[in-house]
Amino acid sequence: MMTLIPSVRTFLLVLLLLPLSAAFAQPKEPEWVAKVGARKFKLKTTSFPVNNYGAINDGKTLNTKAIQRAIDACAAKGGGMVTFLPGKYLTGSLFVKSGVNLHIGTGVELMGSQDINDYPDMDTRVAGIEMKWPAALINIIGQQKAAISGEGLVNAQGKPFWDYYWNLRKEYDPKGLRWIVDYDARRPRTVLVNSSTDIVVKDLTFQQAGFWTVQILYSSYVTVDHVTINNNIGGHGPSTDGVDIDSSSWVLVQNSDIDCNDDNFCLKAGRDWDGLRVNRPTEYVVIRNCIARKGAGLLTLGSETSGGIRHVWATNLVGYGTGNALNIKSAMTRGGTVEDVYFSNIVMHGVGNVLQVNPNWNPTYSYSELPAGYHPDSIPAHWTKLLTRVEPQSLGIPKFQDIYLYNIKATGAKKAIHAMGIEAVMLKNFTLEKLDIQGISAGEISFAKGWKIKDVVINAENGNTPVITASDPLNFNK
Repeated sequence: MMTLIPSVRTFLLVLLLLPLSAAFAQPKEPEWVAKVGARKFKLKTTSFPVNNYGAINDGKTLNTKAIQRAIDACAAKGGGMVTFLPGKYLTGSLFVKSGVNLHIGTGVELMGSQDINDYPDMDTRVAGIEMKWPAALINIIGQQKAAISGEGLVNAQGKPFWDYYWNLRKEYDPKGLRWIVDYDARRPRTVLVNSSTDIVVKDLTFQQAGFWTVQILYSSYVTVDHVTINNNIGGHGPSTDGVDIDSSSWVLVQNSDIDCNDDNFCLKAGRDWDGLRVNRPTEYVVIRNCIARKGAGLLTLGSETSGGIRHVWATNLVGYGTGNALNIKSAMTRGGTVEDVYFSNIVMHGVGNVLQVNPNWNPTYSYSELPAGYHPDSIPAHWTKLLTRVEPQSLGIPKFQDIYLYNIKATGAKKAIHAMGIEAVMLKNFTLEKLDIQGISAGEISFAKGWKIKDVVINAENGNTPVITASDPLNFNK
């Protein structure tokens, strides 16, 4: 298993460098925090070696059918462990079933096929829209009490899918189709947990995701523990999120280390008309004792906010060169409420924005308009979903409120705070307490209402307080 230094095991030592006074006013942990994650269950330990079902560990033979036979046999016998002899196993989409622990052990490398035809199309949700999309490399769909584990490597070999995306961007962007290219560039996720309960993903190393690495969708009571994700091997992988929690609840992510090219830990709940139709929140989520390296956000909420994101407890996190510490984003067609979020005990080294809030994020991607030359009756169904207008328009206005940042230390920041509400989206009831930020710019705050500032120190090259407009009075000098 690849080890990234400093590791998750040493992050507590980093946190101890925070001012001692920070330890005495820790916000009270909500009662629900103790209830998240997979509930206790035992899986059988009977071994079903994939090699007994025809799998060959040469890194060249396509083993999809052989590995699936082992999984199916294990499930038919009431569950157990699907195991591998050391070696490399090339495969397309696998489907783990109830009672099965797909155990990718030490010395085992599961290699994702680079042929999109080895990932069958299925009904799913991608980037907030329900549509047909290739299955993931490893899928747990409609199952209970199952696991993906082991200290081996899952190498998704995603570079051909990255290249496909960038080439499609070159074709689509000049045509005014930036808003749809992410959906037309069909790329496999690495792990999908969909409509399932009591699921564990543990101890594995993932690399080179073709698209998102771990997506938890429409599921509950899921634990992701001690996983390492490194998607920066071999190039710049677009949309290679780390862990995406999507319209799911009672989820625990801990002791994990993510290096990627998009959001590191991300909470989502649907996009625009289709997301409002589904209307399923992401709620009761704990993220703790983790590291984020390169990526867009240590913790990102959105931009898919339609079903609402609430009851989030993120604590004891460290970032190294991450684009944002806490990133809250949406669009004026997205709707939903982001609320009751606790972000505490954070250390950032070389961050972009410590706090970024944007309800009008990335307009060329967020807002859909059919260019001249395309007829509405001759476009794909997922294009139509993205083009369907939210009515009344007020349903598309997102809300951000009751956000609590506590005990954050950041060095080498480009900007302390970039919180840009607009008249229709007031940023309500943010509390910033015990923040110590060193960087280039203090930043800016607009359309803020009901904010509380306590023990916030910003040492910035361009001045030590953010520029504040259209907001309640804010005093950063207390």
